[in-house]
Amino acid sequence: MRKIVLAAAAAGAALALSACSEKAPEATTEATEAATEAATEAAAATDAAAVATDAAATATDAAAAATDAAGDAAAAAADAAKKM
Repeated sequence: MRKIVLAAAAAGAALALSACSEKAPEATTEATEAATEAATEAAAATDAAAVATDAAATATDAAAAATDAAGDAAAAAADAAKKM
């Protein structure tokens, strides 16, 4: 999130400089391209984090299901032991 904000600020600054100055169009273009690339990479990182979060949620759900199954098995074993 910070990278996206930083990239957006850099792009905004580059655009502001380009509007005010005629001396450095090449530097402004390079700064804008760098900011755009950084924003793209930050967006990809955000997407990867979302995928990781989804995977962690799935793993948590699977662990909860396994815990429930183990509890049910223990209860069944206890009931079977009482009947003997």
